[in-house]
Formats: sequence, structure tokens, C-alpha cells
Amino acid sequence: MGTLDGKAALVTGAGQGIGRGIALALAGEGAAVALMGRTISALDQVAAKIAERGGKAVPVVGDVTSDTDCDAAVAETLAQLGSLDLLVNNAQAFAFGTVADIDLADVEAGWQSGPMGTLRLMRAALPHLRHGGAVVNVSSGATSDGDGAGTGGYAAAKAAIEALSRAAAVEWAGDDVRVNVVIPFSKTPSVEAVLSAYEGVEDQVLSQVPMGRWGDAEREIGRAVAFLCGPDASFVTGTTLAVDGGSTYLR
Repeated sequence: MGTLDGKAALVTGAGQGIGRGIALALAGEGAAVALMGRTISALDQVAAKIAERGGKAVPVVGDVTSDTDCDAAVAETLAQLGSLDLLVNNAQAFAFGTVADIDLADVEAGWQSGPMGTLRLMRAALPHLRHGGAVVNVSSGATSDGDGAGTGGYAAAKAAIEALSRAAAVEWAGDDVRVNVVIPFSKTPSVEAVLSAYEGVEDQVLSQVPMGRWGDAEREIGRAVAFLCGPDASFVTGTTLAVDGGSTYLR
């Protein structure tokens, strides 16, 4: 018996990295999972992994920057899984660069995929969550980094997600919908791409993590999300949980 037996979840950016880990963890607790992303081959691989473990998952190809795709993803989740109880907004394009020089197209992509994508799906999912549903949105320690040089565009998008989440937590509490945020720290393919571009930067990053290592996307990040989605967190809303080895609040 899992803590999420009988629940149906929609996870964005589910084809790799943290989204993949979250989807696997939710399925491990018994949830049926709709895997939303832009690359069908990646989604199929995650769905196959979940099926191997005895779970149920369906791929939902779509782009969170599209209103139409977000509405369609919710509709497909309902059609394939019969309900929508849990929403995890993980998809996010990166936007790095100094305030003076950052590519505005990158900032716009980060904004549309992050806070706007989160808002689109929250609004589309809300009518179906009004029965004790839960939303978990993904932020970043960059929002509270004392030295935000080079990450201002990305941090601004993530800060907006936190602000939306707090507002929704208050506004939707009367509908029995909980909204929380996680701050993960895990070596995803996107993170690896950034690290590989700068020699020595990984050691520098890990030196700011009290626990001195990367988190596991499924076992640590994903299971924290599963907790926030489950009955043991029934009185938790409007909270930002850092699952990051202490790097956000202790560095």
C-alpha cells in the first residue's frame, strides 16, 4: 500500500532529471502519473520504467508555454487516468547571464516555461483539484543567493513561482487544495551541461553545500515531493521546502 494509492498526478518536464525522479517517486507511492514533456522518446522511457515496477504512467506530449497544450494535458490526464489529484510544475528553461547582457529571448523563454507555465497549468487543473488535491511547484536556491550575479533572469522566474504559490495557497485553501514549493539540488542533465562549460565550477558549487554532495532526483527530491502530495502533509500549505543538503539556508 502506497501513500498515494488511487491518486492521479500530472508532472511537467517529466522526461529527465528532477521531473523524472519526481514521477518515479510518485508512482512508487501508488500514484498513476501523466508525464508531460516535449520529447516523446524520453517520456516513453520513463513510462516504461514505471511499468517495469508495476506502476501506471502515460506520456503526454506538450509544451508548457502553450495555453492549448496545457489545457490538452489536463484533459488527457483526465481521459487516461480518470482524475487529476496532484500537479507538479517542474518544467523550466534556463536563462543565465548578467543583467546588462542577458539575452532577452532567453529571459522570455524562462518566464514562459516557468512562472507562466506554472500559472497556466494551475488554472487549468484547479477545477479538478477541489477535492483535497495538491500542487507542488519547483523553485531554486538561486532566489535567495546572496551573490546572484549571472543568474538574475533565472532567479527572477523562480521567485515569481514562489510568489504565485503563496498566493494560491491562501486563495485555494477554502477549496481544500494545498500548494507548496520545493527547492531541489540535484545533478540533472541540464545542470551537467552548465557544469561542463566551466572547469572547477562543480567543486565550487559543492563547497557551498553543507552535506557536500548532490541530491538523488528520485530517492531524495522525488520522495520529498511525494510527502508534500500525501496525507502526512495534509496540514502543510504555502511552504517552501529546501531539499538541497542545506545549501539554500545554511551557506
